[in-house]
Amino acid sequence: MSDVTKTIQKWHASFRKGTDFDSWGQLVEAIDEYQILARQLQKGAQLPNSSEFSEDQKKTLGKLATCLEMRSAALQCTQSQEDFKLEDLKKLEPIIQNVLTYNKGFPFDVQPVPLRKILAPGEEENLEVEAEEDAVVGAGSPESFSSRVPALQGTLLPRLPSEPGMTLITIKMEKIGLKDAGQCIDPYITVSVKDLNGVDLNPVQDTPVATRKEDTYIHFGMDVEIQKHLEKLSKGAAIFFEFKHYKPKKRFTSTKCFAFMEMDEIKPGPIVIELYKKPTDFKRKKLQLLTKKPLYLHLHQTLHKD
Repeated sequence: MSDVTKTIQKWHASFRKGTDFDSWGQLVEAIDEYQILARQLQKGAQLPNSSEFSEDQKKTLGKLATCLEMRSAALQCTQSQEDFKLEDLKKLEPIIQNVLTYNKGFPFDVQPVPLRKILAPGEEENLEVEAEEDAVVGAGSPESFSSRVPALQGTLLPRLPSEPGMTLITIKMEKIGLKDAGQCIDPYITVSVKDLNGVDLNPVQDTPVATRKEDTYIHFGMDVEIQKHLEKLSKGAAIFFEFKHYKPKKRFTSTKCFAFMEMDEIKPGPIVIELYKKPTDFKRKKLQLLTKKPLYLHLHQTLHKD
């Protein structure tokens, strides 16, 4: 059995595992499985020098990753009006199982998922190991992880429309203190809102890459609009800030540290929050400070209420 056949079998098993979790109502496990598989498919689709898959097959893999991401998003957003349903996803099983011979049109009008994202909870921390393994066996490509994630302009979203009696949150990312701030390449911050189980409550956003560094600080000066009204955030939710930078020797973008802000900390004005060591612990159970030095993430909050 060839390596590519074994890989496809693993993808199919992962697909079945995710849809089983989904049908059983184990949504957190389903989301994790979908996101892990989506990243694996994405990786397979974006190795430009790979002869294992044709260009059409790579597009199909990218579209499968898009559908997995759409189902994952549907499970995380209970108020979505355009859910990608489980029965829709199950229609893709014959495609993922027979991707080498499938020659019909793709059943959904979607585009291959872009290179940015999709990393399952804790997955990003495994990239370093994978990259080193690839380097040893020669399977890696300089393009595999070298693309700057995100694009220089970031993926920030506009402020939501106001609603009577509801509060919107704008967070200005002012600066972050790091002892090696000047050595960080293409630094940016990923902002997400998670519930107690680490499930996304609204879209993840990346700031543009920061260009100003001064002593032990990297300055951002950018506004992030939280994509959910304060009153609609679930009890125990938190806003996470993951500081990421590019590692040229290993050719991928890595999380260096993270910080978070809980609901009782959301109030107008400046706030300084502590930095924690990776991997990002979205469930907030095993936290370890990055440093004992007085280096923090500096933010300024504005609350908008009609």
